[in-house]
Amino acid sequence: MPSSRFAPTSAIDRLVLPLDVPTVDAARELVAATRGTVGVYKIGMELQFAGGLEFARELAGEGHKIFLDVKLHDIDNTITQAVRNVARMGMTFMTIHAYPKTMRAAVKAITEDKVESLCVLGVTVLTSMSEGDLVEAGYKGPISNVVEARARDARACGMGGIVCAATEASAMHKVLGGELVIVTPGIRPAGSAAGDQQRIMTPADAIKAGSDYLVVGRPISKADDPRKAAEAVVREIEAAL
Repeated sequence: MPSSRFAPTSAIDRLVLPLDVPTVDAARELVAATRGTVGVYKIGMELQFAGGLEFARELAGEGHKIFLDVKLHDIDNTITQAVRNVARMGMTFMTIHAYPKTMRAAVKAITEDKVESLCVLGVTVLTSMSEGDLVEAGYKGPISNVVEARARDARACGMGGIVCAATEASAMHKVLGGELVIVTPGIRPAGSAAGDQQRIMTPADAIKAGSDYLVVGRPISKADDPRKAAEAVVREIEAAL
């Protein structure tokens, strides 16, 4: 268990459900179908550009923990001011890309404004990327080396946590020493399709590897009964703790 104030306190707390749907109405239905079985609702770019930012404020106002997945990367002042505004929205988590200057600019907003409620997460390497994708983008592999370098930078910058694949969680847990939370997308219960994810793991294996928060999307949102699917993931998390 990390020493961070953002550490989860229950199995439900650990489950993050992306509201990756095209409309706010569809997102509202998914929240209604899973209310009480999910710890954090994640709002990504698809929904952000369809009224999702106002919906995020609405959910936060109702007491839900909201993860605004914006993956920001820009000039320093823009990042600092954007993080300030996200904090004012009442968000619990937000993402930026784990470049040192970007992270320092984000942490500036957190420290200067004495923000206690927003955990800024550094995205290391997207879980949809393979070794070949990384090389094609101009990075020298392997992926594990890039993830570790960015995790060390995140710790040095004073970030709240990182986003990495669950396959890297064990190594990153050692690097971070429990000071930062580890959020892992690409979680797929046994028997689920991998979809566009490259580096995946089951919920139980991810918890055992050291993940703090598990992002589980389509296996829940596309299930015939999203509530039952979420409850099954929570049970698997509980068994692994």
